[in-house]
Amino acid sequence: YESALSPRERIKKTESIFRRILILQCCMRQLQVATGNAHKLSEIRSLLGPEWEVVGLSDLGIEEDIPETENTLEGNALLKARYLYERTGQAVCAEDTGLEIRALGGEPGVRSARYAGDARRSDANMDLVLSRMRGISDRSARFRTVIAFLDDSGRSHLFEGVCEGSIREQRAGTGGFGYDPIFQPEGYTQTFAELSTDQKNAISHRGRAVRAFIDFLIV
Repeated sequence: YESALSPRERIKKTESIFRRILILQCCMRQLQVATGNAHKLSEIRSLLGPEWEVVGLSDLGIEEDIPETENTLEGNALLKARYLYERTGQAVCAEDTGLEIRALGGEPGVRSARYAGDARRSDANMDLVLSRMRGISDRSARFRTVIAFLDDSGRSHLFEGVCEGSIREQRAGTGGFGYDPIFQPEGYTQTFAELSTDQKNAISHRGRAVRAFIDFLIV
């Protein structure tokens, strides 16, 4: 197709491509996210699209681990957002996510990342959940994400996303991260780890929270 274009047409096509690139660069907005978790950053980038430059802690030269000392997802999300805002003075966001299992009284909940210890090993966390759920018929659970956004003036705004589902008796799938191989979303026969990125983003807790956040930003 390119060879069929005249020199003038090729020039016009090249100029059009460069114009689109310049427009994209001019319209691109930066979002500072208070996390060093590469998996979470990747999901947020795929949800927001190319119009957004998503910047994590390591991109900002911050290597220390932000302590998560609150007892709720909302508290931890705000704590992390305020930590970053105090260091940059710019609009920032943070999120905290928990897997809440009814039969375990809402555990692991706010301790989801450290359920089996401070090493934050997903395999160990899943093993602990599966062992505690052994023999339990009520396997209902939900993932819940809370996003805390601090605007340029430091005012806080919270956004929540929930995905209902159940806990499998054994792992299935190799995609995703965290508890994805043992969580089966409501209405599906596959686990999160068996779904494509687009399928997961369309129904996930984080996807719903991010979309609520985007709706707020564009109003």
